[in-house]
Amino acid sequence: MKKLKKRYIALIVLLILVTGGFLFRKPLMVLAFDLFLSDQVESKLVEKSYQPLVNDDKPKPEPIVYKNDPFSLMLLGTDQRGNETARSDTMIYAVVRPEDYKILLVSIPRDTYTEIIGHNGNKKDKINHAFAFGGQQMAKDTLEALLGHDIQYYATINFQGLKDAVDAIGGVPLPIKKDIVNKGKDHEKFTIKGGKSNYNGEEALNYTRYREDSDFNRTKRQQVFIDVVANKMLSISQIGNIPELLDIMGDNFKTDIQPSLILDLAKKFMSGKEMDISSFTVMGESKRIDGISYDIVDQKDLSEAKLMIDNWINAGTPADQLIQPGKALNALEPKSTPAAE
Repeated sequence: MKKLKKRYIALIVLLILVTGGFLFRKPLMVLAFDLFLSDQVESKLVEKSYQPLVNDDKPKPEPIVYKNDPFSLMLLGTDQRGNETARSDTMIYAVVRPEDYKILLVSIPRDTYTEIIGHNGNKKDKINHAFAFGGQQMAKDTLEALLGHDIQYYATINFQGLKDAVDAIGGVPLPIKKDIVNKGKDHEKFTIKGGKSNYNGEEALNYTRYREDSDFNRTKRQQVFIDVVANKMLSISQIGNIPELLDIMGDNFKTDIQPSLILDLAKKFMSGKEMDISSFTVMGESKRIDGISYDIVDQKDLSEAKLMIDNWINAGTPADQLIQPGKALNALEPKSTPAAE
């Protein structure tokens, strides 16, 4: 009888431990990260990836995320291979709101025709050439001028780093319903099979680079990719892979976000609810100038992007009043008042 009673007690204790581990899995995950990985991750970031901009004299926010202030970030995906000159294949202005677990992504297509700040008297060119001419600093200055908002941080990853990182986390799910075939005579040839539940690094890279439908659809695919990778990276199963990922990315990943801030953000997003990512693309109209095809910015889209950034970067904006893509210009319309009787 006593043995049976002990078994019941052991079973109840086991049930409590298992249930507690499930209910409190996120706090436990953060605790494990803090105890076993945070020092290792911080040292790897300092050694391999932390690279402040030399000419950037703008003050940085304090590297403490607990005050939960929104901040801006330029995301660059480059097409560098080996030592060749790189261009930014992906350029995104992001607003991160840690308090609300929300991120706004404003994408600028690579062929957008705009002034390249600091190059030949701010001569106009494709925006992706800014990185080729002057690296992260010129890309940052150019994007700030286009959108009329400062950028507090940057993060750059090249294609090789992207491919290797996806493979390291076991691939990602992508919404590919039918085969994607890149077959243009001037393009790299590849086929991505549709209907798969998981895609490896090479397939994910090709998914973001495919452009035989339009540059704007390509930009939307890049937004989808960022969303699925972010969600998988913050899953419980991937936490132990973070130091390995930093090793894999190595020189392929650079940022001026302070390592301590990256750690604080990681722990916050691990312990809270899932991130909600809102995406918007500044569209344009294709036009040939001196025999070269450019995208001329849609001024309505540009105004909408600026208004959303204003709204999201303001720490005083409540979460339920954040302007969503497609609704920004409606906020500018005057409210109708009842006619006087």
